[in-house]
Amino acid sequence: MKELLKRYFSRYHIKDYKFGLVFLVLAISVIGIFVVRSADPSYQNKEILGVLLGVMAMVVISLIDYNWVLHFYWIMYVLNIVLLVAVRLFGTEVNGAKRWLNLIVIQFQPSDLTKIIYILFFARLLMNREKAMRDPKTIIAGIALVLPSLYLIYKQPNLSNTICLALLFCVLMYLGGLSYKFIGTVLAIGIPLFVGLFIWVIQPDQPFLEQYQQNRILAWLYPEEYESEEAYQQLNSVMAIGSGQLTGKGYNNDASTSVKNGNFILEPQTDFIFAIVGEELGFVGCCVVIILLLLIVIKCISIGMKAKNAAGRLICGGVAALIGIQSFINISVATMLFPNTGISLPFVSYGQTSVICFFMGIGFVLNVGLQPKTYNRQE
Repeated sequence: MKELLKRYFSRYHIKDYKFGLVFLVLAISVIGIFVVRSADPSYQNKEILGVLLGVMAMVVISLIDYNWVLHFYWIMYVLNIVLLVAVRLFGTEVNGAKRWLNLIVIQFQPSDLTKIIYILFFARLLMNREKAMRDPKTIIAGIALVLPSLYLIYKQPNLSNTICLALLFCVLMYLGGLSYKFIGTVLAIGIPLFVGLFIWVIQPDQPFLEQYQQNRILAWLYPEEYESEEAYQQLNSVMAIGSGQLTGKGYNNDASTSVKNGNFILEPQTDFIFAIVGEELGFVGCCVVIILLLLIVIKCISIGMKAKNAAGRLICGGVAALIGIQSFINISVATMLFPNTGISLPFVSYGQTSVICFFMGIGFVLNVGLQPKTYNRQE
């Protein structure tokens, strides 16, 4: 056993380990711990535990050959569906949403794990069908495979993660080799359909969205009419970010006019964590957070461009896309560019499942970077 492990790890070299990516992830996570503490001190220890567990998961996963993991892609797919169905049947309901599973002493949100599983699943699936990406059957099969998860997450209800997963799927299909002709055709048809659907969902008695979801869209379109209700948090978030000006009001300040101290935003440690950053650390703090997230995305893409096979490129591109999409949605909600929809800011918002899953994704990216160019394995 000792000799087997020695031969296994001899393929890896310390010089290939992407410590720059590890540093960026740890830096943004430390910022997240301090900002979560400022938003609500009662969550700090849980956030620290989530980061520690995430780091351990990242290190372990980074030393496991991703090609070996991908052999179990169908098992991961089925496990994901089972977990999402379990949420539907046995999940814990919080604030009208059933998104969490209680397993003995832990509670976690399977929809966060779904994103990592789908990156791995489609990395292997699309690598196997790399030469058939122009075949409509491949595209239809991909859509059919992602629809069950989209439906189950949407029905929790969790529209934000549904949108995030749908966008992630589109990016993975593009990275898998979709032709530009097909993409152009989809955009030509999809954009008018989206506009028509958007007009439809803001009408009375529409069948697609829950009432609170429609109200959030209406509040985004007509904030002055909903300023004391659905638009309340977003308007306060924008004012908080603006009030921070260049350098902010100071970390963990006790001003009664602060959004956290005055309870102007519910649960600021999660969806509106960026408002805390803007108010306390100002424009400078916001830029630091955005730049760190951007550098992580760029680093993942850079590692993927040097990957030895299509699966490695898809894993790195998928993790980069996930971090980029989720960051963009979260910050856009906090700055009122998008309607209010609850989704975490990667590595910054409170949420142990989210933090651990993002570290897991980084672990797979690190393993892609560790694969020696001279190493060839029978798939």
